[in-house]
Amino acid sequence: MEISNNAKQLSPNFLTVEEVWGRNAYPVRPSPGSRGGGGSVDGSGAEIRLPMFSRFGQRFAQIPLCQAHNRGIRARDLKFGLFSSHRLQADHSLFTLTTSTSIVLVLVYVDDILIAGNDLSQIEIFKKILSTHFKTKDLGSLKYFLGLEVARSSTGIFLNQRKYALDILSDNGQLGARTALFPMEQHLKLTTQDGNLLPDPGLYRRLVGRLIYLTITRPDIVYAINTLSQFMHAPRVPHMTATIRVLRYIKGCLGQGIFFPSSNNTHVSAYTDSDWASYPTTRRSTTGYFIQLGTSPISWRTKKQSTVSRSFAEAEYRAMAVTTCELTWLKQLLTDLGVPHPEPFTLHCDNQSALHIAHNPVFHERTKHIEIDCHIIRDKIRSGLLKAVHTSSTEQLADIFTKALGHDLFHHFSRKLGITDLHAPT
Repeated sequence: MEISNNAKQLSPNFLTVEEVWGRNAYPVRPSPGSRGGGGSVDGSGAEIRLPMFSRFGQRFAQIPLCQAHNRGIRARDLKFGLFSSHRLQADHSLFTLTTSTSIVLVLVYVDDILIAGNDLSQIEIFKKILSTHFKTKDLGSLKYFLGLEVARSSTGIFLNQRKYALDILSDNGQLGARTALFPMEQHLKLTTQDGNLLPDPGLYRRLVGRLIYLTITRPDIVYAINTLSQFMHAPRVPHMTATIRVLRYIKGCLGQGIFFPSSNNTHVSAYTDSDWASYPTTRRSTTGYFIQLGTSPISWRTKKQSTVSRSFAEAEYRAMAVTTCELTWLKQLLTDLGVPHPEPFTLHCDNQSALHIAHNPVFHERTKHIEIDCHIIRDKIRSGLLKAVHTSSTEQLADIFTKALGHDLFHHFSRKLGITDLHAPT
């Protein structure tokens, strides 16, 4: 199996053994007619959500794996023989098989399985036992899966979607198009009223849907795709024009992707930002965050806030609360994988007022109208999960997830996101 939505969960940085992905990752696919039908991935038949590179995730959004009944492998089917798998609380499609000296990770996506570990012999034993219960096809060492390309070397792991991006360009007649230097015009504000309706809205919806999947390894286009996806119900000519510009930008950097270096630390740092009242029709704000494990990007997101904020500081505070929830989930994932992280996560914010609100519960008049759940950040700071620190706007990496930037600012921040292009000329 491949990495579906969250390649970050199986990156070597989450494990203390770097070669867990580097050399020992194998996709396995049950053949048609094998056991495993009649249940979803977790055996409950319920809708499952995998956090995306996002998740977006990204995380840009969350993709539901809707009712995977047909040939999905059930959780209970992974308990047999000498193995008794443990399903992680942070992600119910990820299982661990541990001994005193080894760890094997099993990631299940409907009828596909990705097996990774730090002991090749344990992986082979697991695959042998698996083949006695299912008709499986061993696809060998992980190189390509569900549009994701994996390149490994002694220096680290590189993930990209070059072929998938080429297919999008080819299907939309943009292989010969002139390239763009950045994905969206600076300060562009699209609305539901400008321009004429498209005669075939299905074309726009399919194109934006495919671009959403491309954000798994392309955090640089997350804001643009998030904006374009909000007009799926009634797309207009300006929306399609902006989408074509994104394709022209992608054409200029087809091989861009995410690099996970083998020599890296496991400190988690997050950047959170907002753009106050950025939506012209609703006056809601935009939340953006970007999270790194060492120097590796592991989670990012752009999202319209659910309510109108009365001030810039309130919008920033809401963005901090959303990022705190993501950090809480990541802490659980690290714990489930047996990776100790005793020091607090670092949360970077460029708004001093929001930081004062987070640290000082006395600001009653300014915060009494804010929903109680937003104050989760205060509890997490007191519990030692994270520490909120101020960072300058020029170093706020999340800025690229909240607004359309010009050429200079866009490339200033994109160079710091941990994305690279192996196919670029040296």
